[in-house]
Amino acid sequence: MEKILITGVAGFIGFHLAKKLTEEGKKIIGVDNLSPYYDVNLKKDRLKLLRKVKFYKIDISNKKKLRKVFKNNKFDKICHLAAQAGVRYSLKNPFEYEKTNILGFLNILELMKEFKIKNLVYASSSSVYGGNKKIPFSEKDRVDTPISLYAATKKANELMAYTYHNLYGINCTALRYFTVYGPYGRPDMALFKFTKNIIEGKPIEVYNYGNMKRDFTYIDDAIKGTISALEKCYPYEIFNIGNSKPISLKYFISLIEKELNLKAKKKLLPLQPGDVKVTYADLRKSRKMLNYKPKITIEEGIHRFVEWYKKYYKVNI
Repeated sequence: MEKILITGVAGFIGFHLAKKLTEEGKKIIGVDNLSPYYDVNLKKDRLKLLRKVKFYKIDISNKKKLRKVFKNNKFDKICHLAAQAGVRYSLKNPFEYEKTNILGFLNILELMKEFKIKNLVYASSSSVYGGNKKIPFSEKDRVDTPISLYAATKKANELMAYTYHNLYGINCTALRYFTVYGPYGRPDMALFKFTKNIIEGKPIEVYNYGNMKRDFTYIDDAIKGTISALEKCYPYEIFNIGNSKPISLKYFISLIEKELNLKAKKKLLPLQPGDVKVTYADLRKSRKMLNYKPKITIEEGIHRFVEWYKKYYKVNI
């Protein structure tokens, strides 16, 4: 039976990946520090649904504790998803990003070298494209101008992975996720915050006065791409995991309003530092090498999320 370590297993993508892989008969070992960055109860509820996962509450920046997990379990592959997420949070708490995203990633690479584990798939981000003027964003584009510390740490991860691939022959695949959303999603992201505030009659903060576009990726599609990357284990590759259909923020909000049958109170604000106006994934490489074909439309995806939200939080509208 294939044994896979998933870091950030109580996180949004980590949870869905672990759930799917255990259903497919894989043995999953999961680590997560249950960071209070957002509601820890949501993370604990995710873990309750992962009964077959062997779970360790560990911070990946603690190499000594992480080493024990490697010593007590023999992994075939690692999917490294643990990270301090969020562009805006990085403006106020930069050292959290240095600790988790840089030191934590280095610990993973060093332990893979020590324990001779050859296959790594890890989360990068569409944020690495920064203020890229060329669209859609291609893996061939230069990404030397990050506009947030979060993006800089993700670019650093790609460079570190290449170094360890080159020196020690570790197979490293980076997945640049584009705004992944869906049930059990992150409360700090727009869909979750907007849904919550509209239901509660509170205003939603609409940046750049709503003149933004995002390439929203439904969680099931993102998981299919991630599993494909784990199956292929290319020597060193970077792939976009998106939907390749940018959606305007105004239309996005209108879909939530339609699903809730409620009108949003909008607080229009200028563009936030670190934010980009458009994200748009070029999927030609992912289609060719991962057979990645996203299927869930934004309309269907938001419908599924809102249905989950109402059920999870016992909302009657």
